[in-house]
Amino acid sequence: MIKSTLLSACCLLLLATACKKNNDTPPVDPGTGTDTIPIPTGKKEAIVWIDLNANVFGTYGRFNDTAAIRKTLDTLQQIGITSLVVDVKESSGHTVFPSAYTKKVGSHNGKSLPADVDYLDFMVKKAKERNFKIYASVMTFVEGDNDDKTGAVFEDATFKNKYQSIVCDVNGKRVPITETGRPGFVNPAYPEVQDRIINILKEIVTKYAVDGVILDYGRYANIDADFSDYSKTQFIQYLKDVFHDQNANFLNFPTDIVTSWKTESGQTTPAVTGKYYKRWLAYRMSVIYNFVKKAHAGVKAARADALFGAYVGGWYGDYYPVGVNWGSQQYDPFNDPKIRMDWAYPQTKEYGYAEELGLLMTGNYFSQLYLADNPATANLTYNWWSVEGSVKGGRYVTQGKVPLVGSIDAGNTNWNQKSDIRRAIKLILSQTSGVMIFDLVHLYAPQYNKLQQPLWDEIKAGLQP
Repeated sequence: MIKSTLLSACCLLLLATACKKNNDTPPVDPGTGTDTIPIPTGKKEAIVWIDLNANVFGTYGRFNDTAAIRKTLDTLQQIGITSLVVDVKESSGHTVFPSAYTKKVGSHNGKSLPADVDYLDFMVKKAKERNFKIYASVMTFVEGDNDDKTGAVFEDATFKNKYQSIVCDVNGKRVPITETGRPGFVNPAYPEVQDRIINILKEIVTKYAVDGVILDYGRYANIDADFSDYSKTQFIQYLKDVFHDQNANFLNFPTDIVTSWKTESGQTTPAVTGKYYKRWLAYRMSVIYNFVKKAHAGVKAARADALFGAYVGGWYGDYYPVGVNWGSQQYDPFNDPKIRMDWAYPQTKEYGYAEELGLLMTGNYFSQLYLADNPATANLTYNWWSVEGSVKGGRYVTQGKVPLVGSIDAGNTNWNQKSDIRRAIKLILSQTSGVMIFDLVHLYAPQYNKLQQPLWDEIKAGLQP
């Protein structure tokens, strides 16, 4: 899910979006209404995410050795895990299996994939032997590792000069994203970019007996992307088609969208927005929605029984900078009587993609567990910056249209005490269809978690009825 072992999947800072509130707009009102969405009942999934770089290529990773993999999977079974998410396409865009559309992952840090086996095939077989479900995850719109300078954005002239995402710097200058030191995101709007990842997804479900595929980083890099000429052309057409805007051709790009920029917590964010800003946000959400719909159809056409899911940050009210509306189309953020969404537009609800998914995992990576733990949130029903408030908010905006699985970041969260891990797991299980634990390496390698101790027992305690 995240390239660096030590980075939280919540913060996504390596791939450039913030875990804290975005301060470009007035704060989102978390709402004080009544939670009326039914809580899922029945058997709940207990999922662990297996980050490729941390578990295979990391200093203390175990998943470059088949014997160690078997032993670790046995332990997972013993503590109550029922499902695995296995990274198969990394930030370089390379895959762990031979693909017709990209290169195979090589070595990192002197470590390689397990010898003499097809890693994904081996993982599938060992998962099935233990009655685990297994999902393959892909870093959807990232095609370049800026540390190793590998991937299509560095190795293919078309990707480098055409498909690579163009971002605005703090001076308003448009530059390729890799020049800012960030990973090689590509522009999701290009049909060729979409077809490439959809073909990889289809390869996965036809070649391997995975239970499904999970989109990770199925989004824009951040609010400063994508300001390419191609996006400009598409946006002008969007204004004409959706708003019948007769002045669209006279758009001043990009200043009619963002007039000036500022640096905030290391991120480039809008200082002053232009007259088309909110319509631009809606356009970007339309791009991601249309891709998700297309990818869903492609996966189901390739294999009808394959689950199609996604991981997103659980802070819905502040997730708009990356161009994603993961809510249901039955939820209207523009006319919401309970929660203020100042970034929303009347068209925003049309781009909610919850109905396209068979599973949605949200990152609820917060040290505050319950709303009552903080006087500022004690009287609220929804709040994106606590575990309870964000899982309730997730159920609210998805309207029961998709199985929702809340998630914890076991190793990177600043827990007040170790027992908060089990409490967070039990809280999430009480509110959603399951829990996802990021990341496996945090459980067995104390060097990779802030508590500096193995976490097996705490996860087991959280999963017990």
